[in-house]
Amino acid sequence: MTTSTQAYGEPWYWDNRYSNEPGPFDWYQKYLTLAPIINLYVPRHHPTLVVGCGNSAFSEGMVDDGYSDVVNVDISSVVIEAMQKKYKDRPKLKYMKMDVRDMSAFESEYFGAVIDKGTLDSILCGNNSRQNAAKMLEEVWRVLKDKGVYVLVTAPLSIINLHSDLRRVKSVFAAIDSL
Repeated sequence: MTTSTQAYGEPWYWDNRYSNEPGPFDWYQKYLTLAPIINLYVPRHHPTLVVGCGNSAFSEGMVDDGYSDVVNVDISSVVIEAMQKKYKDRPKLKYMKMDVRDMSAFESEYFGAVIDKGTLDSILCGNNSRQNAAKMLEEVWRVLKDKGVYVLVTAPLSIINLHSDLRRVKSVFAAIDSL
């Protein structure tokens, strides 16, 4: 039997959650709280990828703040269909069903930034967590442009547990204990 936190790493959990809880939810922080960091490190004129977007209003906040191309992916078909319907009149917001461990639909070095608010944490809760997290991070590095930015908003223990898998990160630009 899968415990509730282990279920965070499983697609069926998210389809069920978004079917039963359709209202917007932001993991960790909302856009307005993170905007100073996002504005400092994420260029507005480069395509930005938000992984594990869920039904968060984060990307809407980015577009309202002047970002011109925000692509959102999530493993849940339920939430992607809902977000596509909700934002059908906002062409700067794109939503695609995709597993972050295989983002082969995207060219290598396409995005100027990848934003992750809790997706890595969710993967770390599932079965084969380290292997799946490594696959995700390999895909993140692949789709990021040279000198691109990976913004990871996470629980502190996730970074400690994955330290060896993050060794490819050349620099850490900001560490925030709490906002």
